[in-house]
Amino acid sequence: MRRRIFIAINLPENLKKRLREYQEKWIHLDPKFIRWTRSSNLHITLSFLGYLSDDETYEICEIVKKAVKKHEPFNLIFQRIVLGPPNKKPRMFWLAGIENKEFSDLQKSLNEAIAGIHVKTSLVRPHITLARFNSGLLEFLPELVSEEFKTQFSVDSIQIMQSNLKRSGAEYSVLESIEL
Repeated sequence: MRRRIFIAINLPENLKKRLREYQEKWIHLDPKFIRWTRSSNLHITLSFLGYLSDDETYEICEIVKKAVKKHEPFNLIFQRIVLGPPNKKPRMFWLAGIENKEFSDLQKSLNEAIAGIHVKTSLVRPHITLARFNSGLLEFLPELVSEEFKTQFSVDSIQIMQSNLKRSGAEYSVLESIEL
């Protein structure tokens, strides 16, 4: 069996609640143009690994445990809701984080450690995807993304996650939680 796997930072419940309240302000937007991220699925992706076998998933868990041993807990700071991805046609909006050396170092360590396994990785700034949209929503975008949204939280663990794609949307489950 192959599983759709990624490495993430899960969010504290109080931040998920604040983000859910932000999303609820826009609940009137036509769902054929926008798909909101469920609050239970809000996270920060460190690396998307793709479809892995059970053996590859086990190997990834072991590799990640070793790779994060040298990393200490750190804080992430977020300031504003913006369009994404940068330098491309916008198709989502997210809460953007400030560049962070500890986050970048952690992501780099993970990518180097898992480079031998067939994975798709990319280095990005920390961000939390709030919604995906299509071009029918473009007229509302300035309102949606003009809001300041300041918050910060401590990262003391990362999670190996499985994504199950369903008609109702993705459902995520934690396979392994690893402390920094």
